[in-house]
Amino acid sequence: METKKCLECQEPLKGRIDKKFCSDYCRNSYNNKVNKDSKNLIRNINNRLRKNHKILSELNVTGKTKVTRTKLYNKGFDFNFFTSIYKTKTGNTYFYIYDQGYLALENELFLLIKKES
Repeated sequence: METKKCLECQEPLKGRIDKKFCSDYCRNSYNNKVNKDSKNLIRNINNRLRKNHKILSELNVTGKTKVTRTKLYNKGFDFNFFTSIYKTKTGNTYFYIYDQGYLALENELFLLIKKES
């Protein structure tokens, strides 16, 4: 009868018949390798959202502030990453990164707002 081997380190397995790994370390290491691409995508998106949130928080200390598009770009703000969109009855569209939001105004200005919880 062939001895089953650990999927990560190839050491012979002892114990249960359905065992796939020799240790928690090997199980975690194997699963981290398998899920690496999807975890990297999620990590990169979360980092981008965190950076956008930090920029809005730093610029909007009063809870309601106007800033230029250039100022946001210069700080590294990425308009492609946000967590939600809110459309008002008047047709205005607010983009939110968690509790920090912005509304495009005319002349390349943006109104930054903080949603009170």
